[in-house]
Amino acid sequence: MLDQILLPFLDLKMLILIALGTLFGVIKGLLPGLSVTMAVTLLVSLTYTWDTVAAMVTMIAVYYGGVYGGARSAILVNIPGSASSLAATFDGYPLTKRGEAGIGIGLSTVYAAIGGVIGLLFLGLAAPYLGELALGFAARDYFLIMFLGLLLVGGLSEGSMPKAIFVAGAGIILGLVGMDSLTGVERFTFGNLELKSGINYIACMLGLFGLSEVLMQLHNLGKTKVNVVIGKLLPPLIYLIKFLPLTIRTSLIGVVIGILPGAGGEISSLIAYDHAKKTVKNPTRPFGKGAYEGLIAPEVAIMSTNGGAMIPMLTLGIPGDAVTAVLIGAMTIHGLKTGPMLMVESPEIFWIILGAAIASILFIVVWGLSAVSFFARVILIPKYILMPVIIFFTVIGAYGINNSVVDVYWMIAFGVIGYLLKLHKFPTGPMVLGIILGPQMDTNLRRAIISEEGSILGFLTSLFTNPISLILTLFVLFTLLSQTALFKKWRQQLLRRKGQAATEDQQAGV
Repeated sequence: MLDQILLPFLDLKMLILIALGTLFGVIKGLLPGLSVTMAVTLLVSLTYTWDTVAAMVTMIAVYYGGVYGGARSAILVNIPGSASSLAATFDGYPLTKRGEAGIGIGLSTVYAAIGGVIGLLFLGLAAPYLGELALGFAARDYFLIMFLGLLLVGGLSEGSMPKAIFVAGAGIILGLVGMDSLTGVERFTFGNLELKSGINYIACMLGLFGLSEVLMQLHNLGKTKVNVVIGKLLPPLIYLIKFLPLTIRTSLIGVVIGILPGAGGEISSLIAYDHAKKTVKNPTRPFGKGAYEGLIAPEVAIMSTNGGAMIPMLTLGIPGDAVTAVLIGAMTIHGLKTGPMLMVESPEIFWIILGAAIASILFIVVWGLSAVSFFARVILIPKYILMPVIIFFTVIGAYGINNSVVDVYWMIAFGVIGYLLKLHKFPTGPMVLGIILGPQMDTNLRRAIISEEGSILGFLTSLFTNPISLILTLFVLFTLLSQTALFKKWRQQLLRRKGQAATEDQQAGV
């Protein structure tokens, strides 16, 4: 185990890939409109022919670097590089206006690294036990886990649950195009030879997350002109010690939110910022005016969310966010069993990924503290220059999948679909998950029914007679019920009553 964790540090080629991947991710992350998901998706196609380990550690490095990079533009020019970096603008940009951009970058870098390490600590401790538990999973349990993942991502995505279910359903149907994995019968091919092998989900991801984002960004081609004064990078050492309790608390928030499939850094960062406002009695400055605590809390939560998001990804095959959904696709492409069987069949991959993430965090500190002036210049690249470059690499990435122009056509088609979905406030994540998980759900559902001698009633009964299946079934039912209007109304009434009770207690105390 230890030798596998240390491998990314001891292998020079791997270390260089992690260093460059982290830098690429940081630059991608700090450019507004270029999401981390897009960066990792582009890399999936570019690393298609690479060695499995080299490809995975590079993508993990881009993932961590991209999440970190999103807050650089938020601090320097008040433009979040990603949705998860929104909270960094609340106190990060006020620091820049005070001439303390360097302190803002330095604080966020050091504490983001601490938060990332804490998240990975939880990943390393929790994942092996969940992997052992997974040995008792049957086909019906895999089906329930995948179905639950789609429901959770749909429920937590932007827009309504019906929209998310519609998009996920469309993704499942698209994922079933091609040869049936159990019988070899063609499905939805309409006699077209190009469809026999199915729709390549790399092309799908490139279109939905890459080209569609470019099309959205073309609505606004302007650039922001800002003069940034960097100044010194770190506050006095006493502050670094003073903020440790807040760091630990917000790290836990990030891990818990990250474990929830579909909940990402945008949620954990806002919850962490709110927690800091409510619990810090004597901030360095008022919140919203450049409080160090107001910058540290969301940064720590965002990075610890990564470790939390990889727990369900690596142990259950359920993505914690859009990026981990792409990573699951990448693992499948490289022949790895995603979900519970990863810890059984390829445990070395798990520990190497953990080591690569730790190495990436170290490079985040290196790049974050040494390249601040460079970041300030990169942010100001006009979109009319940047977007054609992204389109070029997207097309090259799609063509490189199978050296076929058909994949380019699919990428363009999904780019337009993604653009239309975003215009009408439909989430794109559930469609990608549907395409990836659809065939696996279909296979496991049919295997589960076959194991009950073809009896659907026997299959339904088994959902409530097996302990693991029962727990998963209850989670599925609760998730469905939690999206009903009746449940939401009951929850609002409960919260209202609690608020009234708290007000009455406060008045009684006065």
